[in-house]
Amino acid sequence: MWEALQVHGQVVKLGMGHKDASRKLSKVFTFAALSPFGDLNYARLLLSTNPTLNSYYYNTLLRAFSQTPLPTPPFHALSLFLSMPSPPDNFTFPFLLKCCSRSKLPPLGKQLHALLTKLGFAPDLYIQNVLLHMYSEFGDLLLARSLFDRMPHRDVVSWTSMIGGLVNHDLPVEAINLFERMLQCGVEVNEATVISVLRACADSGALSMGRKVHANLEEWGIEIHSKSNVSTALVDMYAKGGCIASARKVFDDVVHRDVFVWTAMISGLASHGLCKDAIDMFVDMESSGVKPDERTVTAVLTACRNAGLIREGFMLFSDVQRRYGMKPSIQHFGCLVDLLARAGRLKEAEDFVNAMPIEPDTVLWRTLIWACKVHGDADRAERLMKHLEIQDMRADDSGSYILASNVYASTGKWCNKAEVRELMNKKGLVKPPGTSRIEVDGGVHEFVMGDYNHPEAEEIFVELAEVVDKIRKEGYDPRVSEVLLEMDDEEKAVQLLHHSEKLALAYGLIRIGHGSTIRIVKNLRSCEDCHEFMKLISKIYKRDIIVRDRIRFHHFKNGECSCKDYW
Repeated sequence: MWEALQVHGQVVKLGMGHKDASRKLSKVFTFAALSPFGDLNYARLLLSTNPTLNSYYYNTLLRAFSQTPLPTPPFHALSLFLSMPSPPDNFTFPFLLKCCSRSKLPPLGKQLHALLTKLGFAPDLYIQNVLLHMYSEFGDLLLARSLFDRMPHRDVVSWTSMIGGLVNHDLPVEAINLFERMLQCGVEVNEATVISVLRACADSGALSMGRKVHANLEEWGIEIHSKSNVSTALVDMYAKGGCIASARKVFDDVVHRDVFVWTAMISGLASHGLCKDAIDMFVDMESSGVKPDERTVTAVLTACRNAGLIREGFMLFSDVQRRYGMKPSIQHFGCLVDLLARAGRLKEAEDFVNAMPIEPDTVLWRTLIWACKVHGDADRAERLMKHLEIQDMRADDSGSYILASNVYASTGKWCNKAEVRELMNKKGLVKPPGTSRIEVDGGVHEFVMGDYNHPEAEEIFVELAEVVDKIRKEGYDPRVSEVLLEMDDEEKAVQLLHHSEKLALAYGLIRIGHGSTIRIVKNLRSCEDCHEFMKLISKIYKRDIIVRDRIRFHHFKNGECSCKDYW
């Protein structure tokens, strides 16, 4: 920056009328505004003392506002825009829209959209792409999709923005469908497209589509062995798709491994219950000279949690603080609390939370309360529920209300449960439905409890009834205690048998050939009844079943589960 100041001094000495002054001032201004070694405040000062400068300077400063590491208050960008001496051009609005996007200001973004349309800039493809990204960031996917569908010309950025928006808002199946349409239209795929669609495959469990993308990377001209971001996406996709061996093969082929690809592999091993392998890989990463970040530590602590390795977990936690000076995050503390709570050491877990140097969040308290419910310590669970801030209605997510409702129901306090549900209704909160996805013949099918909307629903329920008849002969008895509703046991049994993962399994038994693994992805934690159900099916039907729930993977084979009933 010191050299830039010297050049500016030369400009002042020469005077703005000199033939080289304008060129030199432009270089100084661009450096101050955009260089990581520049000074944005100095750029603003230059512009304020030379207000007659052309639109290039105003656009450059708007670009700087849209790119700063911390979002600039939008009124800075807006006031600069309003002070422009010359009319805006097609470079002005994209930077303004990006500022709105980063600041999450939908009303201002829509007003700018209206203004640029009025001024005739709406047909500009670059501006349309920025608008598409902005509305996706706002979470207004209906408006984003409407804009996308009305675009007369779409490039790879248009398609990738829309696919990424769908993935970011938990619509992976729709993202995959749009990607297939993109391929049919002959649009060239780039690295960003690949990463977005691999995320969609990972989230939905669409393993065959993920494999198809992997197989076509060379044809699309995308290198994976030297591109760690694509390799990381592939490792994550295979791990979350239930194929940890393929994830490991991709990882082993990566030439230059950064912290992200190491973390993806460690996290994948942990989620599949290969916890010792995950810890060993963490040690290998350190030996290779790669420094772990917060997510890496969370991944290896998750491995300890899934295996019940309490001593090892706390030792790792202490070591990373001592060796790297890393400040523990709430996620790190959450893993340790879960580690103690799952083992039934509830008092230790509570004491650990109370001694934490940072304020525990709602998720952490929910982890401990859930463990109290599982281990039958209802008194402790009810005492700790004050931290969920339900009664004063400060809790803003349905999870806290649902947990409190379930705690009361598990102890037969139906009136208390009804009160919690009433509070939930007053807040306008809705319990998210449990869903299960299964990939069949390249298509992803999603089920909810008692789902009669599937085109093959009748055949699915017939198959499910036959399955239940078979496993009852093997001693299956529905665990009606899992149904926390005030109804008789027969009705509870029907509720259990219509859980979404059982419907997905029945569909898999119908449509997936014998000898092929049935893979199911569930958005909630598996209940004990469904877990026992899957074990029996794997034994009686001699089928390998892999279920990914919110916590981890469950590999069912010959009547046993890889989690060893510890989840």
